[in-house]
Amino acid sequence: MSLHESGEMYLETILILSKKLDHVRSIDVVEHMGFSKPSVSRGMKLLREQKMIEMDGAGYITLTDAGREIAEKIYERHTFLSEFIAKLGVDPQIAAEDACKMEHVISDETFAALKRHIAEAHLQA
Repeated sequence: MSLHESGEMYLETILILSKKLDHVRSIDVVEHMGFSKPSVSRGMKLLREQKMIEMDGAGYITLTDAGREIAEKIYERHTFLSEFIAKLGVDPQIAAEDACKMEHVISDETFAALKRHIAEAHLQA
């Protein structure tokens, strides 16, 4: 299933928040992302319809297995790319912003090749 960039960002945010909070609610997503309540509400509705998240009666959000898989993939890309770009000498804030854009468009093949190349370069150093 293909998600838009915003769906991937919501899933990644839910994953990040779930590492910090006991329970994740839509308002937590609103505050973390700086999006409007109606935008987040629409996003959560679409993710529920796509079976990426579940929401209980108290409004607590959990990732389904499919949602968690995508969230972890995007989070790994973000973390890896942010660190790599920062190691090139780019300001960490700019590196994180650039990584946020790149993580949604880089192919699986290119990302795997980049990770391999850096791992090999690290072994040779």
